[in-house]
Amino acid sequence: MDPPQPGRPLWILARDLLAAVVLAGALFVLFTVFNQRLLSGFTAPEVLLLEAGAIVLVAFLVARAVANATGALLQRHGLTPRGHAVRLFLNLLIATGTVLALFKLAGVSLESIFIGAGFAGIVLGLASQTVLSNVFAGMLLVLADPFRPGDHVAFIASQYGVLAPSYPHEQALPAYTGTVDDVGLTYTAIALDSGGVAKVPNAIVIQAMVVLARGPVVHRVRMTFPYTTPVAAVEAAMADVAREFPPPYPGAPAPRLEATDLSATTWDAVIVLWSATQPAGVVRDRVIRCVLPHLGRQSPG
Repeated sequence: MDPPQPGRPLWILARDLLAAVVLAGALFVLFTVFNQRLLSGFTAPEVLLLEAGAIVLVAFLVARAVANATGALLQRHGLTPRGHAVRLFLNLLIATGTVLALFKLAGVSLESIFIGAGFAGIVLGLASQTVLSNVFAGMLLVLADPFRPGDHVAFIASQYGVLAPSYPHEQALPAYTGTVDDVGLTYTAIALDSGGVAKVPNAIVIQAMVVLARGPVVHRVRMTFPYTTPVAAVEAAMADVAREFPPPYPGAPAPRLEATDLSATTWDAVIVLWSATQPAGVVRDRVIRCVLPHLGRQSPG
């Protein structure tokens, strides 16, 4: 049996918030219009406690509405494992508003609270600027959903340098490639094709260019040969390359050979092919293994 499909997040949010608004309106009328008639037997501190309980109850309903809508949104996008961190962050915001409302009810000046909180916020913000930027970036990644766990990505950021390609005439992305393992509140984990797991701060992920490899991609395998190697020797290997890399989709171009450069003693060629195999190192190894036997059959000329 298929799991139940989540409801529409906006509908869930509107439905649950409507219940909270109706309750808040009823409590407001109770404490402002009928307080003299219905609450005449309570002392002032007791009425204050009742009002504080009403605020907490309404805040609880609002938090539940936001949590239900957030859960439906994450479930719809297949991001349920991230729900705990997102709900915790949103509940902290609602709890902060509730505490401020309770202080206002108790007669505490909100101006003094904001001044003290502002000063403390400046100190804490400067001390934890990196952490907070990662948290907000993690929230944005969850809401924007640019990629999901299981996606194969190429991660390109100025903060992390990589080695330049061996052939300067060939364009290559200076990227770390791998599969997204998890998107947390502060770090994004990527299982690298080269091995290991890289945990990248979310603030850097937001600034980086992330290339999603979905479906077949084109590979350019460049090789250098001496003048003694005829072009025909490499072209003879193209049939083996085509068998090694069958068309990844109907109508895909067949592998082809391009002569790309000359020097005093060598010439360069590029084998261009489409393949569903993503790691470039794997493709290059298989192409070279197809070419090498044909080079050994040729006599110098």
